[in-house]
Amino acid sequence: MPAHVRKGDQVIVNSGDDKGRVSEVLRVMPKRGLVLVKGVNMITRHLRPSRNAPQGGIISREAPIHLSKVNPVVDGKPSRVRFNTAKDGAKTRIAAKGGKVLSAVTGPSKK
Repeated sequence: MPAHVRKGDQVIVNSGDDKGRVSEVLRVMPKRGLVLVKGVNMITRHLRPSRNAPQGGIISREAPIHLSKVNPVVDGKPSRVRFNTAKDGAKTRIAAKGGKVLSAVTGPSKK
């Protein structure tokens, strides 16, 4: 089943510490049901000095959150997503409110 968000989408976080934050999707992991959102669910990692990072130090980065915690933003408001299948078999993501077309869904080619 295709995910309701894709890389590059503007999404709003609907639960957790970052509730209400609007940001961009960096990566979607559909098999794990996770999504990586820019600036959301930040974690800190302590790096020991190595060849790649001679200084070592503390870095902060995004950790993935569950797909159910985000909704796409359409016209400044969160929206659910519906899927429409055309007669030729092409799938399209459509906003539940207003019916705005979000994007076409592409997947592996069927032989």
